[in-house]
Amino acid sequence: MSASEAERLARVALAMAFEPADPDLARDVAARGAVSVREDLLRTGSRDGNRKDAVARLAAVDPARDLERAQTNGLRFVVPGDDEWPTQLDDLEHAPEIVEGRGGVPLGLWVRGPVTLDSLDDSVAVVGSRSATDYGTSVTREMCGVLAKSRWAVVSGAAFGVDQAAHRGAVAAGGPTVAVLACGADRIYPAAHERLLEHLAEHGAVVSEAPPGASPMKLRFLARNRIIAALTRGTVVVEAAPRSGALNTAGWADGVSRQVMGVPGPVTALTSAGVHLLIRRGATLVSSGAEVLEAVGAAGDHLTVDVRGPERPRDHLSVRQLQVLDALPVGRPSGLDSIARIAGMEAAETARHLADLTRNGFAEKAGAGWRITAFART
Repeated sequence: MSASEAERLARVALAMAFEPADPDLARDVAARGAVSVREDLLRTGSRDGNRKDAVARLAAVDPARDLERAQTNGLRFVVPGDDEWPTQLDDLEHAPEIVEGRGGVPLGLWVRGPVTLDSLDDSVAVVGSRSATDYGTSVTREMCGVLAKSRWAVVSGAAFGVDQAAHRGAVAAGGPTVAVLACGADRIYPAAHERLLEHLAEHGAVVSEAPPGASPMKLRFLARNRIIAALTRGTVVVEAAPRSGALNTAGWADGVSRQVMGVPGPVTALTSAGVHLLIRRGATLVSSGAEVLEAVGAAGDHLTVDVRGPERPRDHLSVRQLQVLDALPVGRPSGLDSIARIAGMEAAETARHLADLTRNGFAEKAGAGWRITAFART
């Protein structure tokens, strides 16, 4: 099943003419359909002065030609109604605008690569600082490797720092990973990541709502963050300063009721200050891929075991036995009455516990008294 050809071409035309993430346009298209909206705009123009340029561009767009050119360059245009359309993006229709004037369900997504968007039900967004520390990149690679080995797709933005480490961690583990760009999906940005993006285009997916050839712009970065957040079950922020795009992604994730997770760092590090703010406001603290899987998985799946110190032999003793053990001397043996007095219990009960402790190697008889063993002290 797929959207009608007329609807697809109308969405191509609108996507080529209008700035991505125009919330008013998105609402109009959702209510009346792209064909009707395009026809009305071409017939009557726009009363909004800020959109007159877009309407003028719309008249010059040849969507069939643009779609054919994109397909020649290995891009497909996925729209609502297609089998590949990720229906979780529809939650953006009711999400609050984290960035004023930006939001709504994308008109469509330009995709390059074999991974299909409808396969991203089990996926996690991993984002963070472009100026990541060695700690941040190391944690990110380990975390994304665990996710990838569990066949959870890793979604990020292909930027420097944490984004790059997220994609590389998933690739190294042989798992799927998807980059969502703020420029056209046919462009290489940043240029230094050409090999990474070409690898994703061949084995994963490169995605954008911006039309082919579109340049990266600040507002487009903030708008694309909502796609990263809505595509996935949850967003992990590894490192982020108090003002960062990663926190913007976390805001979108919260707006569409996804899990928001944060990896803590040193309290003195500015690169972790934004993450700590998220955790204070209710984000789930995670420190490993296993903890991320527990947070985003179905109830009862991927349960983790709380970290605790190594088990010691005395951990299996009762409270009363521990009282007697703590009353035993290390050097010169003590008699039963002295041990009972220090332990705070009757001699008969003390004798029973001493017998058990001696049998299990915690106490040793020496003449008329007892003392603690080297085994009990380890």
